[in-house]
Formats: sequence, structure tokens, C-alpha cells
Amino acid sequence: MTNRYLLFFLFLAALLSLPSGAGCAEYGKDVTVSLCFTPGGSCTDRIVREIAAARSEILIQAYSFTSAPIAKALIEAHKRGVRVTAILDKSQRTAKYTSATFLANMRIPTYIDAKHAIAHNKVIIIDGAVTITGSFNFTRAAQEKNAENLLIIRSREVAKAYRENWQDHLNHSERYDPKY
Repeated sequence: MTNRYLLFFLFLAALLSLPSGAGCAEYGKDVTVSLCFTPGGSCTDRIVREIAAARSEILIQAYSFTSAPIAKALIEAHKRGVRVTAILDKSQRTAKYTSATFLANMRIPTYIDAKHAIAHNKVIIIDGAVTITGSFNFTRAAQEKNAENLLIIRSREVAKAYRENWQDHLNHSERYDPKY
């Protein structure tokens, strides 16, 4: 194990031992975390593999989402009968053709979270059991140019907390209907 992985696990352990406050929670039982760092790691490939393994539901929240491989994996999951729903930042409304437009045109329910200055979440929740999060935007730049991190967390408890937060954001988001 390299020093940066060891340091990260020590940091994560310290975080898990902190007392929780408003909007915070502690998790420690039955949690498995996989890590990926860029540059160098194949974070996009890992996300695509997790999406390919989905069986019933994929919930996504994204600030910046332009990754063709991730979008294609979501479409394939949707075609397999997996329920896919996306909440994206309001910046997705202003570009001519965005991931919001692509997903909506593929009949994936897509929403815009305009309540916040920036809806800066980068989260994918799969089958109520896997949560993908971190600084990693779902973009080519995040994979190829930026220094980013990605966590794949296997825990029903953690996925439940993220799903509840996702639902809170869905409640104030607006359905995205692309303009043709």
C-alpha cells in the first residue's frame, strides 16, 4: 500500500470517528471503500463498470457532466430496464447541447437543481447499495487533465443517506425539457 493510500485511510478513519452534527452522520459497519485518483487512475472506467453492473436503479447528481463513456453506460443501463434519473446543475441549461439534453432526449428523467448557487454534487447511487462520489466531475478533463479523487462506497447505510439527500434535491428541482 502506498503512503498516499495509507494516509487517506487514516484520514477517513479520523473522519468516521468525529461526532456528527447537522447534516452529518457516522458510518463504520459493513462499509467497503475503493479509491481512484487522477491523473493516472482509470476512474471513468471504474464508474462505467459499476453502472454496467446496476440491476434496478441509478440515481445521479452532477455539477459538470460531459463524459461520453459515462453517458453511454447510463443509456445502456436504461435500455436494460434500469431506472435512471439525473439531477444536474443549472449550468446544464445554458449550453447549446449538454448532457441534460442528451439524457432527456434518450427518455431518461432529467432535472435541474437551480436552488443553489452551484449544485456541486458528484454522486451516483446504484441499487441502494453502491455510492460513487468524490471530487471527480463526470468529464474527460477530470479523467485526463485534473487531479481528482473518486470513492466507490459499498454500504446500504451510506447509499440510503445519499439517496435521502438526492430525494431532497429532487423535491426542489425542475424537470428538464430540452429545447429543440
